[in-house]
Amino acid sequence: MNEILQYLKKHGEKLDIEIAVATGISLTNVRLQLSELAAKGKIMTCQLTRYEKDKTVKGISCRIAGYIPPMAPGRKSNAQMMGADKSRIKF
Repeated sequence: MNEILQYLKKHGEKLDIEIAVATGISLTNVRLQLSELAAKGKIMTCQLTRYEKDKTVKGISCRIAGYIPPMAPGRKSNAQMMGADKSRIKF
């Protein structure tokens, strides 16, 4: 489960199939681990249906629960700096 959490933290929101391919874990095991992580409140999941070339593709979209990535490095404008403090949620 730690492998999936680390992958989501590094790559952001991903589909279950993408996680399975990237981590080398079978899709069945990924879905089991995702359901356990969701039950513990560590990730957020959403059932997803896509239509690609007349085929229906069903999957689970996942992301870390309550995770806000750090601001990108580099110079920011004054308007961005004023709004950044208010838009960041701290838990």
